[in-house]
Amino acid sequence: MKSTNNKPDSGSNDEKKPASESGTVSTANFIREIIKNEIQDGKLNGKIITRFPPEPNGYLHIGHAKAICINFGLAREFQGECHLRFDDTNPSKEETEYIEAIKRDVKWLGFEWGEHLYYASGYFEQMYLWAIELIKAGKAYVDDLTAEKIREYRGTLTEAGKESPYRNRSVEENLDLFKRMRNGEFPDGSRVLRAKIDMAHPNMNMRDPVMYRIMNAAHHRTGTEWKIYPMYDWAHGLEDSIENVTHSLCSLEFEDHRPLYDWFLEQLNIHHPRQIEFARLNLTYTVMSKRKLLQLVKGGYVSGWDDPRMPTLSGFRRRGYTPEAIRSFCERIGVAKRDSIVDYALLEHCLREDLNKRALRAMAVLNPIKIVIENYPSDKVEYLEAVNNPEDETAGKRMVPFSKIIYIEQADFMEEPPKKFFRLAPGREVRLRYAYFITCNEVIKDPDTGNIVELRCIYDPQTRGGWAPDGRSPKATIHWVSAQHAIDAEVRLYGQLFSKEDPDDAPDGDFLSNLNQKSLEILSGCKLEPDLKKAMPGNRYQFERIGYFCVDNDSSPQKLIFNRTATLRDEWAKIAKKAKEKR
Repeated sequence: MKSTNNKPDSGSNDEKKPASESGTVSTANFIREIIKNEIQDGKLNGKIITRFPPEPNGYLHIGHAKAICINFGLAREFQGECHLRFDDTNPSKEETEYIEAIKRDVKWLGFEWGEHLYYASGYFEQMYLWAIELIKAGKAYVDDLTAEKIREYRGTLTEAGKESPYRNRSVEENLDLFKRMRNGEFPDGSRVLRAKIDMAHPNMNMRDPVMYRIMNAAHHRTGTEWKIYPMYDWAHGLEDSIENVTHSLCSLEFEDHRPLYDWFLEQLNIHHPRQIEFARLNLTYTVMSKRKLLQLVKGGYVSGWDDPRMPTLSGFRRRGYTPEAIRSFCERIGVAKRDSIVDYALLEHCLREDLNKRALRAMAVLNPIKIVIENYPSDKVEYLEAVNNPEDETAGKRMVPFSKIIYIEQADFMEEPPKKFFRLAPGREVRLRYAYFITCNEVIKDPDTGNIVELRCIYDPQTRGGWAPDGRSPKATIHWVSAQHAIDAEVRLYGQLFSKEDPDDAPDGDFLSNLNQKSLEILSGCKLEPDLKKAMPGNRYQFERIGYFCVDNDSSPQKLIFNRTATLRDEWAKIAKKAKEKR
């Protein structure tokens, strides 16, 4: 008989309601208010204790960030403590790699657990002894039914289940069989230990749930010591009780499981934490089931858990997101009791707000076209002053080299411009950022292909710094890079991994059919200003007029690689503006 862990699927898609159409997001936190009231009423004798209990069977994603901010954030706010506990009860899916990745992510978000690092496996012996107690009290029994039969006997939401023929074994027989299960005398899945509650209970979780299954698998901490492993619903409340957790904060899919947790704690007469459920985070254009994320990794649809298109925290970090932006996002969406879908644009808005204040500016030309400034001396190089960040006076300034040959973006020139195109065109003058006014006089094309390969321009030496003594002002300012000093780089333009707001919305139910085939574009031969040569992995920049970019982990002095973190276009700001105008 094959038995699986019965933890609620973190990727379950409960009833979802659209996020506020007003363009605003609630920052209310009902759990904070509950704790405040408890403190005022004197219900908390000591400090509050929360916990963040991930399963080490995958990398953390943005949904976990919300849970981390709630648990660690509230503990910090009320001078309590938050435990980091690994629910390592299923060795067939858990790896040390995941444990180390989870630790990195929690620290990266800005939280510390100090001495409070725990593992469910550290409580295996105590859980086993408590299971013995329930067997002796006639509250648990060993069942030989197959997994299929157990599901069949459970009944349905409208029909009561029926009792297993093994339900009324004697206490002595159950104790003997359970000890032999622990000793490894039976094959995987041949027997389970179940709680004896009520097969007609309206809550399906109370119909004699499985507490232990046989699994001859090596555990990352206990090795081959154990041949049986606790189910999540049995372990969940016990772990909280052992650690004296005061507030067990869970997402909504655990609400129907709470009566079972209560039953176990009451039967054992041990410390009873208060469980409070909150709405999990649902984000447009995103899947947050670890099973689906693992499918993306194993199937080669992404380069790994830290692929910048993944909603994992390691993916966001590699893409260039800041922990401050993610914490701000989690605070702004608030903590509610009802599931909703949050627009991805709000997450990007929080990111832009943060990066606008901290990212250094730089000039980069991603799709270069060469300009020769005919009246500029061939042997001359000037160093022009450029601002590192107009939002941060302490960021200072830098000197950018300027010479006879420069690169501009192909999109900044049109040979036959439409009416509202104000950038460079034949006979037209534009401003070069921090430099001079230039006018295009000639277009050089490849005689074989007809493609533009070079522009011939003249500059006005009286406009150094981008200002004219006579007060004239071109309608467009464009960025540039000196060809003589430019450094080459590869730039990866990342977009949404999925083409639909709800990736699960597919005729055949296959979320993979909604993968965005254009979610990654790789540009080679990009030209960057020379200061970026010293950029290190993780450094973030705003490429002026283009977007925010981050140096990739795989970057090196021999091959610079930049990931696009976000464009400059703020869709959420537009949504909020329209909503305000509507009101």
